[in-house]
Amino acid sequence: MGDFNLALVIVAIVVCVIVFISSIYLLVNYQHPDDANQAYFPKFVVVFGLSIAMISILMLPADVANRHACRHAIYNGACNLTLPMKDLWLAVYIVDAILVFFVIPFAMFFYEGDQEKTMGKRIKSALLWVVSTAVVCALVLGILYGVIGKVDFSVRHLASGTTSFPTSWQFSNNQPCIGNTARQCSAFTASVASEKTWTMRTTFPEYVVALATIVGSVLFTIFGGVGIACLPLGLITAFIRRPKAVITRSQYIKEATELGKKARELKKAADGLRQEEKGGAKGRAWRKNVKAVEKELLQLEEDVNLLEEAYPQGEKAETAWAFTVLGYLAKFILGIIGLIVSIAWVAHIIIYLLVDPPLSPFLNEVFIKLDDVWGLLGTAAFAFFCFYLLLAVIAGAMMLGLKLVFITIHPMKWGATLMNSFLFNVGLILLCSISVIQFCATAFGYYAQATAAQEIFGHTLQSLRGIKYLYKYNVFQIGFVILAGLTFLYYIAFGWRRKKPSARFQLSS
Repeated sequence: MGDFNLALVIVAIVVCVIVFISSIYLLVNYQHPDDANQAYFPKFVVVFGLSIAMISILMLPADVANRHACRHAIYNGACNLTLPMKDLWLAVYIVDAILVFFVIPFAMFFYEGDQEKTMGKRIKSALLWVVSTAVVCALVLGILYGVIGKVDFSVRHLASGTTSFPTSWQFSNNQPCIGNTARQCSAFTASVASEKTWTMRTTFPEYVVALATIVGSVLFTIFGGVGIACLPLGLITAFIRRPKAVITRSQYIKEATELGKKARELKKAADGLRQEEKGGAKGRAWRKNVKAVEKELLQLEEDVNLLEEAYPQGEKAETAWAFTVLGYLAKFILGIIGLIVSIAWVAHIIIYLLVDPPLSPFLNEVFIKLDDVWGLLGTAAFAFFCFYLLLAVIAGAMMLGLKLVFITIHPMKWGATLMNSFLFNVGLILLCSISVIQFCATAFGYYAQATAAQEIFGHTLQSLRGIKYLYKYNVFQIGFVILAGLTFLYYIAFGWRRKKPSARFQLSS
């Protein structure tokens, strides 16, 4: 037992180190050249936030393994020698909430501040925004916690008499209790009147985690529902719309000329918007135009990349074309695998969560059987499904960011991601990671039973006053499935079509 617990601690430390190194690797390779050797504070926040997000996702499989550590204990108190998962959960998610609502907004305000101002003025301006937000959040949290920060557990009041220990027991369906008087000691046969509500006040950290989970659940339902379909279908449609052959030089010159003309139009429009911003004209029309320029710029970059793929140049042009073909083939294979995983997720939600009682444990049973094959195989598959949901959230946010006006576009590009986009996406990942864990703890409740995560996200969250009805009636799960279905239909109808080049770009007045 001691050896197993020691091994679990060693694995946890090694995983944390690997996660930290992976976060640094992502930062170094995704950052924009303009941010090299500067913006150190935002970079620290990005690395720390990514590490917390990945660790939080991996903590649920660790929680399951931690439960197994004392499952076959032969002495009392063996579970006290395992990892304190409940304290770790609360610590990670309190840090998560602080990062999302305070640290990341401060870093974004500081990074986007006027570069002509002094360091002190930029810090003062960012602090002013963050302190104002902190005061409002503290007041709202304090009032909500004081008024409705309680959990209402539904219990049954059961009772039975006592008697001397007999030589034989005389029980039946008609007489389940000791004694001849009418009592209610069986939960199955007790009347509705025996059901009571047991009310207790939750702890403040658990309440903060619960409210952060609600905010994340709304975003998770929207972005995750869209992303679970567009993540695999986007890869498959990219393969369908791939360049089939290398174009001629004359075609390349013609397309490059059109793209150059489009780039000059966008530059002119961006300069005009910059002048309007300096003049203080930042109304609804200005924001709409900024959104339009961002969309056109992203489309221009995509067209440039496609043109470079269709007409590779240089001494290694044939090699570049071969890698292009292999890249699209890899997208198709990953898209098929992702589509299978997405269908499995949606089917599991319907079979296990929306149907009462569940038709089958489905993926829960798959993970258990994989554990029987090899101890960590089921845990690894479990972690993969959780990570896939997080990737779906990011994919959904990117797709809706291109379609909806009120969502700001913050694309992540290899070697060309500015720190404000990095910070935005890290904040989104952190906020939705709480909901991903809660969703997985619910969806895989049979596999992850008796874990600390289930205690926090299962019993407490789903019994919290004012919030429990969202979980009682499966509001988030139903919304998730509906959005996934609508996105699938959208891709079937329009997703495979190649977008036609837009006409001359103009700003709206």
